[in-house]
Amino acid sequence: MGFFDRFKAKRDETAALYAAVVARARAPHWYVEGGVPDTVDGRFDTIAVVLTMVMLRLEGEPAGVPVATHLAEAFVDDMDPQLREIGIGDLLVGKHIGRMMGMLGGRLGAYRDALAAGDLKPALVRNLYRGEAPNDAALAHVEREVLMLHTALAGTTVDRLIAGQLP
Repeated sequence: MGFFDRFKAKRDETAALYAAVVARARAPHWYVEGGVPDTVDGRFDTIAVVLTMVMLRLEGEPAGVPVATHLAEAFVDDMDPQLREIGIGDLLVGKHIGRMMGMLGGRLGAYRDALAAGDLKPALVRNLYRGEAPNDAALAHVEREVLMLHTALAGTTVDRLIAGQLP
C-alpha cells in the first residue's frame, strides 16, 4: 500500500464516526428545544459542538489522537463541497475552509476550558449562538445535551467511536 493509499485508508476509517457526528448534530431537538437557528451557520455550529465533544474524548488517550486528526480531515472533506454548493467560488473555498478550521480549533479550546471550569453556558452562547443568548430553557436544554454527550463519550471506547457508535 502506497503512502497516499494509507492516508486515504485512515480517512475512510473515520467515515462512520463523522457520519454519526453529523447525524447527531442534525437531530431536531438542537433547533427546536435548543433554539439553535436552523441556518447554514447554525448547522455548522451544531456540528462543531458535537464534533468537539468527540474530538476531546479522542484526545484523552493516545490511540484516539490520530483518529481525532482524521476526524478533523473528514470535516474539511465535508465542508469543501458544501461551500461550493452554496456558491462559494473555487478561489475562496480555501480561505473559508481555513477560517472554519480556525473556528473549530477555537471551539475545541473554548469547550475544553468550559468543561474544566464546570460552566458551558458562556462558551455555548459565544460559539453555538454566536453571541446572541437564547431563552433560558433553550440554553439549559443544549447545555444538558452537551454534558450528557460528554459524559457518555467518556465511557465509550475508541474502537466503538471509530465504528460510528456514538452513545
